[in-house]
Amino acid sequence: MTTTRVDLAGIHVPLITPFKSDGRIATDALEQLAHQVLSEGAVGLVALGTTAETATLTEQERVTVLDICASVCRARGATLIVGAGSNDTAGSAQALGRLTRWPDVSAALVPVPSFTRPSKAGVVAHFAHLQSSSPVPLIVYHVPYRTACDLDSGTLRELGALPGVVGVKYAAGGIDAAAVELFADLPDDFAVLAGDDLFLAPLLALGASGGILASAHLSTAEFVRLVKAWDSGDVDSVRDLGRRLSTLSGALFSESNPTVIKGVLHALGQIPTPHVRLPLLPASDESVARALEVYHS
Repeated sequence: MTTTRVDLAGIHVPLITPFKSDGRIATDALEQLAHQVLSEGAVGLVALGTTAETATLTEQERVTVLDICASVCRARGATLIVGAGSNDTAGSAQALGRLTRWPDVSAALVPVPSFTRPSKAGVVAHFAHLQSSSPVPLIVYHVPYRTACDLDSGTLRELGALPGVVGVKYAAGGIDAAAVELFADLPDDFAVLAGDDLFLAPLLALGASGGILASAHLSTAEFVRLVKAWDSGDVDSVRDLGRRLSTLSGALFSESNPTVIKGVLHALGQIPTPHVRLPLLPASDESVARALEVYHS
């Protein structure tokens, strides 16, 4: 078990995995994207998240992605969060144990077990087991529309009280009662990070520390400015920015993530292709054009 605390305040970008025309990972483009978002003010990267299409990557490809992200974060002094874990507690523990190969990893983003639909007590037992042996602190990924496991504020507080759990990526699909109740009584040293890009501003208003936002591949500096404005209390000056960034996020998520983001990054010349791997299909030209229009507005 680790009791190391991690400063999670700010914007963390869950990097896509760019592909070449032959289907291989475009490693140069991945490295350049990593440097770019950090140069624009992101405090860290998330490697091997859902946005990275991790489920479609081979084990060697995952190692390659993590090697690149670790190297960039080491050079830039940035936070590195790694997606790890599944609905299998024993397998998740093994995946976390393998992170010792990368000493630059600051924390692991671990989803609530999916598909098996454990009880709330089972979810707590799952994370209690994982944090007892994990070499890095854990961030709970609460995303009930993917896991079919909706956690109430009491369960989230139980998770936050575990010594090896440092935060939650909150992606409940909106601002629900659990979020309001959780912020009213947060455990000590427990960070809430917005995980639904559309709802960054409302969660910041409630007290979120920042966000893990795929939309922040684009307009990174503006997402950073929005978080800093809430921190400083200068809210009025960025209300319009918050609305614009929500509109951008809506356009980028108009089709399955990360298809539109990849289409836009390709159109901007930042990745060599917009390719995704099955079962995803490339975003439509209309969705990409709409997102570009919002981005340039």
